[in-house]
Amino acid sequence: MSTSWWQWVASTDSLTARLIAAGGEKQFRVRLLRQGVGWPRADEARALGIAPKRYAWLREVALCLDETPWVVARSVAPLTQLKGQRLEGLGERSLGSWLFRQPGLIRGPLEATTQSPLFARMNGIESDCTWGRRSVFYHGGNHGGLSLLVQEYFLRAMADDLDLPSR
Repeated sequence: MSTSWWQWVASTDSLTARLIAAGGEKQFRVRLLRQGVGWPRADEARALGIAPKRYAWLREVALCLDETPWVVARSVAPLTQLKGQRLEGLGERSLGSWLFRQPGLIRGPLEATTQSPLFARMNGIESDCTWGRRSVFYHGGNHGGLSLLVQEYFLRAMADDLDLPSR
């Protein structure tokens, strides 16, 4: 992985803030693609430590600069852990606007991937991904707390606009 990509993939601060800064004069927007209840994929269930056929809250968004998706993201949380979190009310606000205001939030290790996100293509977005990353955020401790898997995929449009290398 090149140094310029490492700075994006390994960063632990707000991706939204980084995109806004990198976009300069470009208008930032969160485009809500899908939000609701469903089953996590098997790898997502494993990351969250839940059974594959357990209902979860799923949210898919495109983070756009001047209406061009630079990043697509999919978040998954066990439905049984959502009580009182009010995540369903985010609408077209970034998850980071809620996430980074939570006291005691712990971020698990980052995992990098070059796999393209299937959900993007299903939503009509070119899913040519240069890099992706995911991690689980923990809030409220192990007993009755929230585990939230956040997966973010950096798209070719971002690489092209920022003149980043292919890998």
